[in-house]
Amino acid sequence: MTETSQIENLKIARIETFTKLKVGFVRVVADTGDEGWGQVSTYNADITCQILHRQVAPWALGEGTGNLDLLLDTIYEREHKFPGSYMCRALAGLDTAIWDLRGKRQAKPVVELLGGTPGPLRVYGSSMKRDITPEEELKRFQILRDAYGYDAFKFRVGDECGRDVDYWPGRTEAIVPCIRNGLDDQVALLVDANSGFSPPRAIEVGRMLEDNGISHFEEPCPYWEFEQTKQVTDALKIDVTGGEQDCYLPTWRRMIEMRAVDILQPDICYVGGISRALRVSKMAKPAGLPVTPHAANLSMVTIFTMHFLKAIENAGKYLEFAIEGEDVYPWQQDLFLNPPFDVVDGHVTVPSEPGWGVEINPDWLNSAEYQKSELN
Repeated sequence: MTETSQIENLKIARIETFTKLKVGFVRVVADTGDEGWGQVSTYNADITCQILHRQVAPWALGEGTGNLDLLLDTIYEREHKFPGSYMCRALAGLDTAIWDLRGKRQAKPVVELLGGTPGPLRVYGSSMKRDITPEEELKRFQILRDAYGYDAFKFRVGDECGRDVDYWPGRTEAIVPCIRNGLDDQVALLVDANSGFSPPRAIEVGRMLEDNGISHFEEPCPYWEFEQTKQVTDALKIDVTGGEQDCYLPTWRRMIEMRAVDILQPDICYVGGISRALRVSKMAKPAGLPVTPHAANLSMVTIFTMHFLKAIENAGKYLEFAIEGEDVYPWQQDLFLNPPFDVVDGHVTVPSEPGWGVEINPDWLNSAEYQKSELN
């Protein structure tokens, strides 16, 4: 959907970053003194925050917040010699902080600014583990199903960029029937190959997935090889999905026009923020393609995605929801005072408070590396 509320054109007076480990929070302060919080993409957040201050802030400071598409495009064009992922990951921090600022100014959650409503949202439990036996993975899923009502899970097959080599020999053929047979047919199952297969091997695995009632086959081939992925999409009945790594809007247009995948998975922080993710969703709508974003950890990217999914018309069936704890993601602990991550009956609830509806932990901020860029 499009923005439905009146948009103020406040001037950007200051951009601040708070960086620690893999997380970089961003605060944008307007000339009115109002502020909003966002986040650059996780992983190498220190590098991304340097890009935000060096290559984004000089073009953003003093500019208005009223037309985000124009602002983001202008910055991208001014830095046209440095296209790609890091620039978009930095733009995401600016964009998401401005959406929070807008929500707080209007006393509305971002989801309402986007034309949606707060409320429950179905999740799928997303496992990041390959160093786990099929039996151990099944046990994790059964515990989550029984305790929190999860009715959808995603697990890993193959190996990341594995060139047809499994994480260990035979793991893919073992885990698929193990998980399927251990959960009833009412539980939706998804798999992620993380660019692990050639087209022939991906089609072979895909047919096994079809035989086992798996509904989602993510990134079967190297994600940058659209023609390879399309071979798999055309050969299988199962939904083939992808796009999490892609950030360049013309690339999204090409992916959609050639129907390389059945379901699109932009990551809001990889693609450059809510505004650019909305543009992907709008491209996908005439093609009849649903959007199920990538959101692989419990930082603000999942919160952004919650608001986004409750607003777009071509939203997929569920929200990706990380099930890993401190053993995998120690850095995602204690980020927020009021994280909206309680799963009840397989659903989380999109906040109704203004902006993103969360408060970043002051203790975390106080211990983070601080930088600012501001108008002279």
